[in-house]
Amino acid sequence: MEKNLFSQKKIDKAKEQAPLADRIRPETLDEFVGQEHIIGKGKILRKMLEEDKLVSTIFWGPPGSGKTTLARIVAHLVRSHFVQFSAVTSGVAEVRKVVKEARVRLKVYNQKTILFIDEIHRFNKAQQDAFLPHVENGTIVLIGATTENPSFEVIGPLLSRVKIFVLKRLTSDEIKKILTRAIKNKERGLGRYKIELDSEALHLIIDSSNGDARVVINALELLKPVGQMTKAYVILILKQPGKFCRVEPFCTIKQVRNTIMLFLPLLSLCGGLIQMQLCTGLPG
Repeated sequence: MEKNLFSQKKIDKAKEQAPLADRIRPETLDEFVGQEHIIGKGKILRKMLEEDKLVSTIFWGPPGSGKTTLARIVAHLVRSHFVQFSAVTSGVAEVRKVVKEARVRLKVYNQKTILFIDEIHRFNKAQQDAFLPHVENGTIVLIGATTENPSFEVIGPLLSRVKIFVLKRLTSDEIKKILTRAIKNKERGLGRYKIELDSEALHLIIDSSNGDARVVINALELLKPVGQMTKAYVILILKQPGKFCRVEPFCTIKQVRNTIMLFLPLLSLCGGLIQMQLCTGLPG
């Protein structure tokens, strides 16, 4: 009994020291902010979960729109074992290990395994091929997250076996709701710091987020010791290079093509020495 209490204290302490983004992460669909077009009452993803008809899925949307959080909520609702992968650090060997464990778990405990792969667009063809048969036979339920168009980044056989959900960039009102919850929540948020934002400071953080909830939460982490916050102080924090004031366009294929065509004469003239950073994203 004493050992269990000690273990629980360690868990509680670890939670307190976790980043704000992790502590404040929604745990239910009702807590989740945004994406009402797929998780609202009577919408397709909610109905799939309520009727226990979850299939392998890819969440396609801009940064900070809730892809990882939604995957965790889904896993909890369907009472499945949740395994999170990053396509950047995980390879075929790790996939095979997870599949082997998932097979045992399904046979012995009758429990499904959800394999969540963040940045699935970074997996090459061989890596995607590795879990294709196991998605097909139901050994694992795949949930992928990507900021890139799956039609161009995911192999055809896998694409035909998953349901794609498009997540939208969060609106200003949704960002405000997330921000307010993080400030007021005393148990998981910053409620004990008694943070107050004047109207101008509030709108500045929201506008700087570009619809990315993670940007807002990260900003609050730096602002928490201050208490009363004005626009001037927020500007000071947001001006830190590479932190928050970033432009991260979520372009359509047409916009990318038009941009390339616009710069082709200049690239030719300068010997192709100009570098451009382009992204492919949600349909406009």
